[in-house]
Amino acid sequence: MLPELGKVPHKRAALLVGVVPPPRQSGEKEKKSGCVGGRMVVRNALYMAALTATRSEPKIKAFYEKLMSRGKAFKVALNACMHKLLRILNARMRDYLASLKETEESELQGA
Repeated sequence: MLPELGKVPHKRAALLVGVVPPPRQSGEKEKKSGCVGGRMVVRNALYMAALTATRSEPKIKAFYEKLMSRGKAFKVALNACMHKLLRILNARMRDYLASLKETEESELQGA
């Protein structure tokens, strides 16, 4: 689904999934654009996870409520929560892969 998770920077992972709008500019004009493209299977799973997290995960819930109190639209706030969840997942995978690498290196040195 997303084998690059943990191996790419957060911004690249967000572009792969499609939770950030791509730049839309021509010359000096910069226009707003929606979040398009990306891997739909991963994006759909992240959408459902974000829906659940806004109701049950304390940090995501607080982040979501803060955005809603600022007057953000439901989908804008939910997309921001999706992005936040993706960053958390990417960081956890990065740390997990690093610990696996350390374990393998220590096993090789001990053998």
